[in-house]
Amino acid sequence: MKWTGVMPAITTYFNEAYQVDHTFMAAHALWLVENGCTGVVALGSLGEGATLTFDEKVAILKTFTSALKGRSQVVAAISSLSTDESVALAKAAQQTGCDALMILPPYVYKGDWREMKTHVAAVLKATPLSAMLYNNPVAYGTDFRPEQIQELVAEFTNLHAVKESSTDVRRITAIRALIKDRLSIFVGVDDAILEGIAAGAVGWIAGLADALPRESVDLFNYGIAGETQKAFELYSWFLPLLRLDTVPKFVQLIKQVQQELGVGSARVRGPRMEVVGAELEATRKIVREAMQNRPRSASTDLKIA
Repeated sequence: MKWTGVMPAITTYFNEAYQVDHTFMAAHALWLVENGCTGVVALGSLGEGATLTFDEKVAILKTFTSALKGRSQVVAAISSLSTDESVALAKAAQQTGCDALMILPPYVYKGDWREMKTHVAAVLKATPLSAMLYNNPVAYGTDFRPEQIQELVAEFTNLHAVKESSTDVRRITAIRALIKDRLSIFVGVDDAILEGIAAGAVGWIAGLADALPRESVDLFNYGIAGETQKAFELYSWFLPLLRLDTVPKFVQLIKQVQQELGVGSARVRGPRMEVVGAELEATRKIVREAMQNRPRSASTDLKIA
């Protein structure tokens, strides 16, 4: 598993009956890879994993591994209400051919470190797959501190990366100070990508990449290469869109951007509902203004066979 580059937290596409549309999702994943993404992360927060049944999750993983076999990497996000189900999903991910896991804390319950470490350890032990720890205290209420991450790294050789979404870029330097380059650090907050790269991040689990993969990859590459002026200019253009990833309705907003650009649908499963009224118009205004000044390195059109 190569933990580097831009890996979209891929959205789950629902048809008019709100069932998973596997044909579209396979085409979407291929399009993302063709535009330079190094893999996809399925079933995460943006993928509405909490609204999917266990069987739907496994079916989605099969779709992605089949579509991307030999071409790119598939990372399965592992989260559920219970440790047992997380372990079962990790094993299913291995069986479907996934390349790696992204381990989230359990939904709803916000335990102490002893409980959270036991949960994460159970998933790490379940398979030999390379794994990423997802730290997002804002969304999940569980904060994996740098010294706790160091503790996990010392015990589990298949923990190879961390998605840092605390919104505090100093966390990246704090993790690196403790464990050097033992973990690949990914930025998980879209509007902190250049700051994260400057602090030592080597990857980006991106949201807006679902709609704008080429621009996302270009921005990341400029940052990694130290092309400061190009990076700043593209970042300035991109920021109004990237900030849609940092608010409670990020799933609805990113899916709306996909629909506006013709690369997806705004349909979401309850309890979420599509944005309407002033929220919808504000989102469309951001998209319109961005597209009027879209960089020349525009993404190729999404084509579904």
